[in-house]
Order: sequence, then C-alpha cells, then structure tokens
Amino acid sequence: MSVDTSISASSSPMSDHDSPWKEALERFFPEFLALLFPAIHAEIDWEAPLVFLDKELQQISVESASGRRYADKLARVRSRDGAETWVLIHVEVQGEPEGGFTERMYAYQSRLRDRYGIDVVSVAVLADTRASFRPSHFRYARWGCRIDFAFPMVKLLDYAEPERWAELETSANVFALVVMAQIRAKVTADPETLKGWKFRLIRLMYERGYERGLILALFRLIDWMIRLPAVLEADFRKQLYAFEEQQRMPYVTTVEQAGIEKGLQQGLQQGLQQGLQQGEATILLRLLAHKFGPDLAETYRARIESAAPEQLEAWSERLLTAETPEIIFH
Repeated sequence: MSVDTSISASSSPMSDHDSPWKEALERFFPEFLALLFPAIHAEIDWEAPLVFLDKELQQISVESASGRRYADKLARVRSRDGAETWVLIHVEVQGEPEGGFTERMYAYQSRLRDRYGIDVVSVAVLADTRASFRPSHFRYARWGCRIDFAFPMVKLLDYAEPERWAELETSANVFALVVMAQIRAKVTADPETLKGWKFRLIRLMYERGYERGLILALFRLIDWMIRLPAVLEADFRKQLYAFEEQQRMPYVTTVEQAGIEKGLQQGLQQGLQQGLQQGEATILLRLLAHKFGPDLAETYRARIESAAPEQLEAWSERLLTAETPEIIFH
C-alpha cells in the first residue's frame, strides 16, 4: 500500500495544538482501523493510495464547545468494490462529556458530503475517562422531519478491563501499543506506577522483535503520551539504557541523541534571531553598572532586557556622554 501525503497540512510534531494521535494516525492508519474498526478495515482496498486531506478538513472545521480534541483526521481511501470513499476520523479526548459532540459529528458529515459530493464514513474514538459518555447517534425530529445519524464509536476505557487489556498485550497489531500507552496515561494516577507501565510497553517492542525504524516510531509516540516527572523520567531512562545494553540494540539512545542534535540546531537558529538583542542588553547592563553602579543597573534591568535592538542601540550611544542615567532613558 502506498501513502500520498503531498497535500497534507504540515505541522510541527510537538506543537501545542497537535498531539501524538495525529502522528500515530498518519504513521499507522491501516493498523489503527484494523485494531479499533476491523469491519471498516476489511472494506478498504489497501493496495490503492491512501491520501490524507488535512487542508480539506480545515476548510469545513467545526469548533468544539468544550473539552479537548487530540486530533481530527480526514483520509481518502478506495473501497474493495472500487468506489472512492472519504473516511473522517475524530480522535477525541473529553475531560467532561460534551453535549454537542454528536451534532458536531453530524455537521462534519453533512459539510463534507455537501462540499465534495462523495460518501463519508465518520468514526469516533473516545479517550476520556467518563465511562457513561458514549455518544454514537445524533437525532433530531420536528413535525415529521427527522434526522437519525449513527456513527461507529470506540471507548478506549473499555480496553482497561482485564480481558480486553489482555487482548491488547497479545495483539500482533502495533497500534495496540499506542492504545495501551493512551489508556495508562489517562487512568494511572501514581507516577511511579506509570513509570513501570512506560517501561513495560517499551520492553514489549523489543520482545516482539520489531525492526529498528518501527521501534523508534513507537517509542516516540509512547514517550510523547506518557509524560513523567523529571526525576522519574531520569530513572526510566537509566532503566531503559541498561535494558538496551542487555539487548545489544541501543535504538532509543540513538533517537534521543537525534533529538538533542535537533534541539541544538534549533537553538542555534533561535540564537541568530535573538542573540543580537540579548547581547546588546548584556553589554548595556555591564556598562551601566560600571559607570553608575550595579544597584542602578538592576533598577533598569527589566526595561533593558525587554527593549528592542534599536532602542538598546540608542541607549548605548547616550551612555557614552550621559552624566546621569535619566539622560539615557528619558
């Protein structure tokens, strides 16, 4: 199966408005459907190109009234009978039940059909922890006019039950690890216990004999979903490195190093943009302290450090001849 992402909206993997779910869906879309919506997966011709349509989805975007959405995804697939179908994927995390959720699902469905005139299949994945929140229908009726819109829905919390969890742990589907990471991140209150789960999930990848690229992709997602306090994260890394040495496969060490190198590059770029302002501010503070004393320099520190480079340059020129600080900062 080939994947065409040429028209997908680009985004930073770690941006505030994004989530590991968006990356997980793009990387493991067939596996996602096979695990959570197997009946739909069975109807798709996976030999045909899979196309993500993020820009098209943005054009008909419907705002959420409450709660947090991890990702909305729109993909174009071809069904086994040869018909082209667009599959709208909502991955939702709701802190509290949202009364307008089903209407929003219907609005997406309706807008896509109106705009593109093509079949649309809407599905929802609910990752919240409210067991009673299980929307799967939008109904409306008045004076004989009726709407009854139903969509497939999966509640990840159901997989936390022992029997369903055992299914995930023994599943050959790699997306099961993503689901397990999400569940444990949501339902585990004790950080130490969560650290244990994080290590267990990472260890499963090695035990299953996944190839290096797959391990790195899954590690990134699990590491992104399961965040630990700094001290426990350091303990987790030490435990993981020791395990890697035993396995003679330092994959995660490699990806961490790549992340460090990327961070250094980003720091250099930011330094080019911000270095002039920070450098001029530091020099001006030192000169001010030398001429009028450190206490006075501290008085003006906040003003200097927040000033634009042009303003700092003007103040520096005045400093050369000023007999009092008021002349510099008037």
